[in-house]
Amino acid sequence: MTEPVPPLSELLASARVVALPLATRFRGVDVREAVVFEGPEGWTEFSPFAEYGDEEAATWLAAAIDFGWTPQPAPVRTEIPVNATVPAVAAASVPAVLARFDGCRTAKVKVAEPGQTLADDVARVRAVREAMGPEGRIRIDANAAWNLDEAEHAIHALAEFDLEYVEQPCASIDELAELRRRVTYMGVPIAADESVRKAEDPLAVARAGAADLLVVKAQPLGGVRRALAIVAESGLPAVVSSALDTSIGLAMGVTLAAALPELEFDCGLGTASLFTADIVNPPLTPRGGVLPVGRATPDAGALDSLAAADDRRDWWLDRLARCHALLGARE
Repeated sequence: MTEPVPPLSELLASARVVALPLATRFRGVDVREAVVFEGPEGWTEFSPFAEYGDEEAATWLAAAIDFGWTPQPAPVRTEIPVNATVPAVAAASVPAVLARFDGCRTAKVKVAEPGQTLADDVARVRAVREAMGPEGRIRIDANAAWNLDEAEHAIHALAEFDLEYVEQPCASIDELAELRRRVTYMGVPIAADESVRKAEDPLAVARAGAADLLVVKAQPLGGVRRALAIVAESGLPAVVSSALDTSIGLAMGVTLAAALPELEFDCGLGTASLFTADIVNPPLTPRGGVLPVGRATPDAGALDSLAAADDRRDWWLDRLARCHALLGARE
């Protein structure tokens, strides 16, 4: 945090814990929980995934406080092109998923799902290519699930679908660097996500020459300004993505994408289309493949109707308090 951490009472005064249902299971969940609260600059979100420890989650809270209490960098564009996100669904379900993303010319396809096979991935990506046609752009995301040889084999199997890039195929920077060397002749770029947002040194992957581009997310990196600094120092192109945020958290990502000097790739900020309900009305979903730049404000009725159960509310507010204490100790 570059500014003093506001008192916990100031965060709790407006804090609401919400539970948003998903149309398709994603990242192992059917419901996405989050805390939203209002600062002097507007509404903001704290939504680290449930399995993350407090030290990691505290960085997400730093981002939320920065967005709610500090003026943000000026935008250099008024709308953000975004991609569709295809969970690890059966190939037959692909058209229905893509139909939720109005006008998107790019799709990010989840692969390497536990319990599935490479044949499942090939069938899913083939279905996306058939649905989007030859001009559609397809990127895949393995969430670091492959080892080096598995990744090389999978890229060979999927390269026929004209991949825009492969996101985090392997876990370690050394593996990414070696894989990048092995697949250079195929012209398939390597993108780093977890090697940026979950790393003690988010710039190590760039220094190692282990990626062609970075995937950056505002909450895990501690806020818009810190993410901008990481991209600038890396010298690599960046894709701004979400962490399955509500529309309020997505507005933070949109703010980041809007402030980047260059935006070569469609951004992964269309994920509100994966929800069947959201706390913003209308939700921040793509129209004609783009999102407008600006903050989002929750609908009072939606905050009530999508409120988490009492035990989940208490769990999240206790977590918020612990992370707030950690931020205070960092000052």
